Amino acid sequence: MNERHPHLAEFRIYAELKDFLGRRRADGRVAYRFSGRPAVKDAVEALGIPHTEVDLLLVNGEPVAFGHGLKHGDRVAVFPVFEGLDISPVNRLRPRPLRTTRFVLDVHLGKLARLLRLLGFDAHYENDADDDRIRGLAADEGRIILTRDRGLLKHAGVTHGYCVRSADPRVQAAEVLQRFDLRGAAAPFSRCPACNGTVAPVDKAEVAHRLPGRTRRCFHRFTRCTACGKVYWKGSHHRALDGLVRELLGGAGRVSRR
Repeated sequence: MNERHPHLAEFRIYAELKDFLGRRRADGRVAYRFSGRPAVKDAVEALGIPHTEVDLLLVNGEPVAFGHGLKHGDRVAVFPVFEGLDISPVNRLRPRPLRTTRFVLDVHLGKLARLLRLLGFDAHYENDADDDRIRGLAADEGRIILTRDRGLLKHAGVTHGYCVRSADPRVQAAEVLQRFDLRGAAAPFSRCPACNGTVAPVDKAEVAHRLPGRTRRCFHRFTRCTACGKVYWKGSHHRALDGLVRELLGGAGRVSRR
């Protein structure tokens, strides 16, 4: 008997949530010792799983809210977000399903932000934003937080977020596309990779004075960012970018973790 933590509950962690447990818990089974009657949310986060990654909790086979008090002998099943199925009438863990595809990224994910913008997704990024700023943007603008910092996602005020597993930006982009089922919603080259503004066609005459001489002579179709004014055209670099877009949107299997 553990006198400090006399109670015991059995947790079963499912699917990609096992990523947070480490290799020693590959089967997803965890014996959790505790004292008192903590909220099941606190127990889940004590195991290293941010609550934003969880969409369904079953205690002894019944769906419960995050605030449900844990008791000795409870059997807890923890499931990840189901993007293909809205189960909010069952679990009531969130004010609404995670369907909003606007993001805010922490300071370590600048390259990922550019890739998401290249694919046409609204990805807000500031290279000096602290945690309070990120949480504020998420709450005020209905944005999903993308971060590699589990602590940021464990904050009580955060409702929508994802802990990016990989350190490689291209793998990160594949993770996000798969996690939120976004491949069908991509609109490549519709956003400015530099500032996140939308781009729109612009008459050549309006931007001719800003173009290099060869570009002015050889190209006739242009787009311009409605926010920062940056001008785009299908130059020699476009083929490489188009190949990158095809690569990012091409995979449909489970993302390998790194």
